[in-house]
Amino acid sequence: MVTKRIVPCLDIRDGRVVKGVNFQGLQDVSDPVELAAHYSRSGADELVFYDITASHEGRRLFTDVLARVASQIFIPLTVGGGIRGLDDFERVLSCGADKVSVNSGAIRRPELILEAAKRYGDQCVVLSVDAKRVDGAYHVFLDGGRIDTGMDALDWIERGVDSGAGEVVVNSIDTDGVKKGFDIPMLRDVSRRVRVPIVASGGAGSAEDFVDLFRALPGLSAGLAASIFHFGEVTIPELKRKLEENGACVRL
Repeated sequence: MVTKRIVPCLDIRDGRVVKGVNFQGLQDVSDPVELAAHYSRSGADELVFYDITASHEGRRLFTDVLARVASQIFIPLTVGGGIRGLDDFERVLSCGADKVSVNSGAIRRPELILEAAKRYGDQCVVLSVDAKRVDGAYHVFLDGGRIDTGMDALDWIERGVDSGAGEVVVNSIDTDGVKKGFDIPMLRDVSRRVRVPIVASGGAGSAEDFVDLFRALPGLSAGLAASIFHFGEVTIPELKRKLEENGACVRL
């Protein structure tokens, strides 16, 4: 049985954790270093750190904040935002990241996935995809959900995995921040196309949403959330107890 990972996400803007709905209306939440340390102590299996405006602003990720976060946690750390080349991989890995998430940079230059996988290994390369339904299809969006590329998300994910991405984070823009449950139909369609670990992102509003996710898709690797953890609506220990009670394998 696959052990399910519970992954809090820190969306960083101007050195602070923020959160919005459907990628819009971002509001200040907390200091990232304090919040990261809290999640590490609370039993999170991994942590994701996204500098969410780096690609849109055409700049490098803020490594000073990243280094301080990495110094305070004792769990695997995935980092993304403004990753456009191998030098960006090198910078964030040297700051304490365990895995590097590519999104907009890989869309603009797809060979980045293959280059990074060859240098650092598939396990280090995470393909993060912001997807939304458009005219009955899943489209890939760029720059934090601002630009519709017109690309088919399922085809892009399959191409990325074939190029060497060892994990996929599926961010559903349709369900992001809405707190009505994960986008199970989208995640099911992705899981039919690739055989690497898939992390579900967008829509968690309760512990029951995680139960429903892993019950519907027992092969799924992890569930990622932000708001419900940031605002104390669900704690990670209580979520894991709930999952165990419902037959999911978790690390307690």
